[in-house]
Amino acid sequence: MRFQPLRGRALALFFTIGVSLKLWHETGMIEREVAIYNELSKYFKNIYFFTYGTEDFKFKSYLADNITIISKKYIKNDLLYSFLLPFIHRKILKEVDVLKTNQMLGSWSAAVAKLIYRKKLVVRTGYMWSIHLGKENAKRWRRILSKNIEKLVYRLADSAVTSSQTNFEYVEHYYKPRDHILIPNYVETDVFKPLNTAKKKSSICFVGRLTSQKNLLALFEALSGLPYTIDLIGSGEHEEKLKEFTRENKTDASFLGNVPNHDLPAILNQHELFILPSLYEGMPKTLLEAMACGLAVIGTNIDGTREVIKHGENGILCETDPKSIREAIVRVIEDEGLKQTLGINARKTIEQRFSLEKLTDKELGLYVKLLI
Repeated sequence: MRFQPLRGRALALFFTIGVSLKLWHETGMIEREVAIYNELSKYFKNIYFFTYGTEDFKFKSYLADNITIISKKYIKNDLLYSFLLPFIHRKILKEVDVLKTNQMLGSWSAAVAKLIYRKKLVVRTGYMWSIHLGKENAKRWRRILSKNIEKLVYRLADSAVTSSQTNFEYVEHYYKPRDHILIPNYVETDVFKPLNTAKKKSSICFVGRLTSQKNLLALFEALSGLPYTIDLIGSGEHEEKLKEFTRENKTDASFLGNVPNHDLPAILNQHELFILPSLYEGMPKTLLEAMACGLAVIGTNIDGTREVIKHGENGILCETDPKSIREAIVRVIEDEGLKQTLGINARKTIEQRFSLEKLTDKELGLYVKLLI
C-alpha cells in the first residue's frame, strides 16, 4: 500500500496563535478547515490539534475519532502559552512523528518542539506573514521580526509547504528551505458543486472578511447606479462603514453574516456571479469554492487570484479600481453565453487542480517521503 509507512504514526498540527476550533466554528470555517485532516486521519494512527481554545472539546463532532483536541491550559496569555506549549504537552509531543504548522504566526511552538524532541517539522503557510505585514504598512519592527522568524523556522524545517506560486517563489528566494513543495488550497468538490437551483437575475455574491484588504468600498462604488443585487457573506471591522455606504448610495446589498461552510453551496448557486475584488490574496479559498459551484467569477489581477483565473477562459480578471471592476461586472452579467462558458470551465479547473482528494494524496506523499 502506497501510504503504509504512515500506519502507527502520529501527526501534530499547531494552530495559528490565538486560533481555536471555536473561532473556526463562529466564522463558518470549521468544516472547510478540518476536511483534509479527516482524510489524513484514515492513514495516521493519531492526529493531535494543538489549539488556543479552552472549550474546543465541544467541536469534537466535526472530527474523526482518532483526532484529539489538545486545548490551551494553565496559561491565559496566548503569546506566553505559544512558547510554553512544547513543555506543557511534552508527554504527547514525545510520541508524535511529524510536527506541522498551520501558518507562520505561532510556528515557533512547532520549531521549539522540533529542537527539543527531534521530530520531523513541516512548515505550512497559507499566506506569507511578512508579505501581508508589508501590504498592511505595519511598523518596521514588526516586518523585521516576521522576516527573522520566517528565516529561523524555515531553517529548522524538514519540509516547507506553500499554497501559491507567488509564495513558493518568495520562500525559495529568501529562505531556501531544504525541501519545498507547492500544495494549493483544496475544495471539497462533492460538497461545492453546481446545483439545479434557480438563479436570482443579475445577482452577485461575495464571501470573505469585511476588511480593507477585500477592497469592498471600491466594489460598492463600482455597483452604484447599476440594476444588480449583491449578497455579502462574512463579517469584519468594515461592516458598518459598508452598510452606511449602501444607505447613502442606495446600493442593493444584503449582509448575510457568517454562514457555515457547508451551507455556502446552496447560497452560491442562487447567484449569477461571484466577485473577489481584493487588493492582495494568498490562495483565495472562497474563489475556489465559487468556481467549484460552476459560477462565473471575477477577481482582481493580483498574486494568488491570477494563478487560478485564466482571463476569459475560466473567469475574468480586472484591476482594483471601481471603473475596471464595474466594466468587468457589466460584461459578465449582460452576456449569458460568457457566464455559461466561464462557469463550466471554472468547475473543470477545480476538479483538475484543487480537489481535496488529489491534494490529500500529495500531502500524504510528503509525509511518506519524510518518514521512510
